[in-house]
Amino acid sequence: MRIGAVIVVIWLIIGLVAAGQRGYLGGSSSSCAKAGNTVITVIAGPLNYVGVNPKVNCTVPQPSQ
Repeated sequence: MRIGAVIVVIWLIIGLVAAGQRGYLGGSSSSCAKAGNTVITVIAGPLNYVGVNPKVNCTVPQPSQ
């Protein structure tokens, strides 16, 4: 059980490093797509370094008039 937890933590740390290198963690602009890209990049972890480049496209519905 402990070894699995350590592997998950290391996986997420590598994902955070990848998100930082891609510039997702800095800046003041926030959007659905940026937040989604950041989360997906962190979850992908080491896969980011073998060619996985996850992207999220999202649109916010406009209010009806």
